[in-house]
Amino acid sequence: MNIHEYQAKAVLKEFGVPVSRGVAILKPDDVDAAIAELGGPVFVVKSQIHAGGRGKGHFKEPEAGEKGGVRVAKSPEDVKTYVDQMLGRTLVTVQTGAAGKQVNRIYLEDGAEIDREFYVSLLVDRASSRPSFVVSTEGGMNIEDVAHDTPEKIVTFSVDPATGVQPHHGRRLAAALGLSGDLAKQAGALTTSLYNAFIAKDMAMLEINPLIISKDGRIVCLDAKVSFDSNALYRHPDMFALRDETEEDPKEIEASKHDLNYISLSGEIGCMVNGAGLAMATMDIIKLYGSEPANFLDVGGGATKEKVTAAFKIITADPQVKGILVNIFGGIMKCDVIAEGVIAAVKDVGLTVPLVVRLEGTNVELGKKIISSSGLNVIPADDLDDAAQKIVAAVKNA
Repeated sequence: MNIHEYQAKAVLKEFGVPVSRGVAILKPDDVDAAIAELGGPVFVVKSQIHAGGRGKGHFKEPEAGEKGGVRVAKSPEDVKTYVDQMLGRTLVTVQTGAAGKQVNRIYLEDGAEIDREFYVSLLVDRASSRPSFVVSTEGGMNIEDVAHDTPEKIVTFSVDPATGVQPHHGRRLAAALGLSGDLAKQAGALTTSLYNAFIAKDMAMLEINPLIISKDGRIVCLDAKVSFDSNALYRHPDMFALRDETEEDPKEIEASKHDLNYISLSGEIGCMVNGAGLAMATMDIIKLYGSEPANFLDVGGGATKEKVTAAFKIITADPQVKGILVNIFGGIMKCDVIAEGVIAAVKDVGLTVPLVVRLEGTNVELGKKIISSSGLNVIPADDLDDAAQKIVAAVKNA
């Protein structure tokens, strides 16, 4: 689960991380109070969406102006103008895709006099199974570009969770950024605070880009991006309360209510599969035969008829879906349960696109019999290769 920048900074501040002063603006009426609280004279007006590249992005609407989603305002009048231009508009960045995201929240922040910019992040390194810092002197840039063009400017080091963060980790971070004296001491304290926040809140990623040195010699987190391990959110109801469902795909929200593993994609063939590996293979073979999957959907190994019905409804609710492939290899999951769920869903929501069903495994003959005797216009398939070819052909000939 992702949260907005202003929420991330509030969480980090609880752990002693130095962040800029700022006020969230959720509606136009909040602007005057936010300006009065910060005082100025320089403000930064930041669009709040779950995507990076906001500063270099652009708005779809001409009335939003030509500047990006992060703007420096040198007067209260500028703040009001920028908020009016940005709030409710659609911001397009390298991470949103062409559709962009609507800006429903603004973060008004104190301006900062920047001396140097750095990059610092924390994530779990799957190779070492440890929390790891990723540090670079190239702050303010996409870390992917730095990794591609100048990989030597990225330093990584792990923390043993058995011992936790130690002073030498802070010295390692300071050395990587070329800091000494008081700045090195600040970097050491920052290292501890970031690690403590990361562990305490079960974060999946914590990214500060840029981390700055101000003109008056302070380390400050100028931006913050935080995501949480969704499997651990039951331990953190305070973090779950920060969830902004307007930033999420409605289909993914609905899927989460039924404990379905669903991710919306940009293709035209909806997929319903049991097992993550089989789901990946299904998407791959759809691409192999010249089409694109519209989603990743793993109904799990023990799905009920009701769960399968919900999954089918989510797929059919996607207007870009031009065909559906159901691919089930029944072990724990029984093929007859899948068949009953599909039929129940089709009878409930109707079927306006081609549907190919491939069943194999436990109760497969019963499942095929249920499908064939349903009277529905379902295309049977013998194996995955056959199923992929049939659904791609059906969609292209529709």
